[in-house]
Amino acid sequence: MRRISMVVLIAISVAVTSAAGQQKKLRAGIDGTFAPHAMPNLQGGLEGFNVDLTKELEKKLGEPIQLDSVQFSGLVPGLQSGVYDFIAAPVTVNEDRAKSLLFTEGFMNTDFQFVTAKGAPEVKSFEDLKGKKIAVNRGSTYDLWAREMTEKYGWAVESYNTTVDVVQAVTTGRADAALLGNTVAAWSALKNPAIKLSLVYSTGLVLGLPVRKDNLKLRERLDLALECMKKEGTIAKLHEKWFGFAPASNSAAVVIYPGLGVPGMPGYDDTPHELKCG
Repeated sequence: MRRISMVVLIAISVAVTSAAGQQKKLRAGIDGTFAPHAMPNLQGGLEGFNVDLTKELEKKLGEPIQLDSVQFSGLVPGLQSGVYDFIAAPVTVNEDRAKSLLFTEGFMNTDFQFVTAKGAPEVKSFEDLKGKKIAVNRGSTYDLWAREMTEKYGWAVESYNTTVDVVQAVTTGRADAALLGNTVAAWSALKNPAIKLSLVYSTGLVLGLPVRKDNLKLRERLDLALECMKKEGTIAKLHEKWFGFAPASNSAAVVIYPGLGVPGMPGYDDTPHELKCG
């Protein structure tokens, strides 16, 4: 009888150990070609602002995060189908997206910026882009906005799978300009002498981390982690590391917003909460 009990205890121990070893990680998707937010490094992994941001989230949440690199256009479908728990890529929070996704508060402001070939004429207004070909990252906010403005400004929009392809379309003459986020545009122009920064469009929007609509608990955990990272100056340090300058005092990289989510957007929860960081 004692031997049987020992066998049972051993079996239970093995089962518990196996279950612990198979503990589910959080899984996040990111566009690994979206420099300087995420890009390949020499070791075969990823580096960039959002990669570092995810590593800091791991520390705050106290659990590992599996980071998968995929094309931007596959991120939201992957999230909605349950492949990913959240999207670690920089996603602009707008009303349409906030109706179908649940966002954390913003961690960075986002503006649009055009880049053109080094020797191209200066672009001083949208009217200067009439009849021009504009390259964008397929499925991105810039893609959606540029297409909405096609009739107004008379340009043609061409979508590409990666930011590298978008910039290359300009350098090879397949597009007259590329529309990117301001941080990506600055990084691209810094690294590629064949292009230059051009017209800026201020959006008043922010970047946030999206989860599925029904995952309120994860949104809260991510939101509170971001708030602590702002309070401790972590996001500001990452901003300076990857973009070359410190964020303004009124930037979303610094300001801790009340409630959970982005004020004024669908899904925002204005319930007050106590912030405990440690």
